[in-house]
Amino acid sequence: MESSGGGKREEEDVGSYNSNNVKKARLHSTLTALLDDPILADVPKEPTLSDVDTLINLELGSAMRISVIKLDSTSFDVAVLNSATVKDLKLAIKKKINDMEQSKMGHRHISWKHVWANFCLSYYNDKLINDGSALQDFGIHNNSQVLALFFLGFVKFILDCIGSSTCLQFSDFEALLFLLEGMTQFEQGLF
Repeated sequence: MESSGGGKREEEDVGSYNSNNVKKARLHSTLTALLDDPILADVPKEPTLSDVDTLINLELGSAMRISVIKLDSTSFDVAVLNSATVKDLKLAIKKKINDMEQSKMGHRHISWKHVWANFCLSYYNDKLINDGSALQDFGIHNNSQVLALFFLGFVKFILDCIGSSTCLQFSDFEALLFLLEGMTQFEQGLF
């Protein structure tokens, strides 16, 4: 008698397991269909609670969408809270680019320390260098455009080399070629 009771229990477990798999499959197909809807195009393919929270705040007006314009004149949008700092914007950019790179090429390591050492963000004439500064202090609001630029130190170094006889002995033409070549290399990569 015990063995028949155990067999019945196994059947219930298998039935329960199959039922759970069917429910998960339905949920997954429903979520996939929802995420493919053009209305939800700004929702990441694998959204975190933070992503969903930011998008809800965007709809409620307590977050802002910012366009980041890259060196090659293409752009992408990120969403951050209205109280966001420069660091929050950088983290949103990092997440967006990592997601885009993952969907295009699979896993690719990007040295963000190197990126932020060589590039800065700019809003009109203001360089967004201090990570603790609030974006609103620069006048950044919903639908603003932020530019990704070569870090000022790199450009200043090149410009100093053009006019100096002691700095690497560049001629004006060689220095400009060096600058343009560096910009082209970075344009082909991340920015």
